[in-house]
This record gives sequence, C-alpha cells and structure tokens, in this order.
Amino acid sequence: MADANARFNELKQKYQSVLHSMEQQHVQLQNVNMQDGKLFIRGAASSEEAKNKVWDQIKLADPSYGDLIAEINVDQSRQESAQSSTQAPAQSTSRSTRAATAGENYIVQPGDTLSKISKDVYGDPNQYMRIFNANRDKLQDPDKIQAGQQLVIPNP
Repeated sequence: MADANARFNELKQKYQSVLHSMEQQHVQLQNVNMQDGKLFIRGAASSEEAKNKVWDQIKLADPSYGDLIAEINVDQSRQESAQSSTQAPAQSTSRSTRAATAGENYIVQPGDTLSKISKDVYGDPNQYMRIFNANRDKLQDPDKIQAGQQLVIPNP
C-alpha cells in the first residue's frame, strides 16, 4: 500500500503542471487516482481550446504519457458558465485562482515558475528577472519558488 501511495504521489508531482494547466483553463477536475498502475485524470473542459491546451501540457510533461490515462471532455454547460464568468468583475475571482496581474501580489501555485508567471503577466517569459528582482527579499534563486509564496508583481 505504501508503494502505491508513493507511486501516486510521484506521478501527481510529475504531472503537476498538467493539473495546474487544468486549473488555469478552468477545466473541472473530476477524478485523480491510480488505475492499472497509471495516474488517471478526468476533467470537463469548457471548450475544445481549453481541452487542447491541457493536452499540450500533458505532451510537454511526457511526450509518451505512458504512465497517464487522461480523459478530458468538453462539457457544453461549462462553456456557457465559463463565458458568463469571464464577464464578471475581476474582484469576484480569488487571487490564487486567476492569472497574476502587474502591480499586485500573486500567490505561487503548484507548477508555477517565474517564467510562466512572467508570460502570464507581461506576455514574455523572458521578463522573469523583473519579478525576481522585485522579490529579492524573499527569493535567493529565480529557479526556486514554492507554492504558497506571495510575490510582488511589478508594473511594466
């Protein structure tokens, strides 16, 4: 049993960027468990585009994804709710579940990197040093950030 739990945690860590991508794309996570020695992920996407972005992330994590079973379906009812939620004011969404915005604080999510945050905020992953320099009091190395850390996102 301990081996199964260790393998489950190992695979969850390996595919953490996929789980984070699902969150970013507002793909409802329905299931994460072990099935036949593989990590099984099931989710409902609001659009084909969101589904494809998750699959792109799966391929980045492991092009063969031989230790993963992923079932991502497009749910039309989620598409309608996703469209209405994008029209809601930004204040209604918690900071930890939306993209970082320049001039605000951002709570690091599992799978985040400074380059990824930089791409979300500035549209350019190479601007990560801007975020690193604004947070030198908290960060020693731009490659070592941890989920839960609160970072200042400087204005462009």
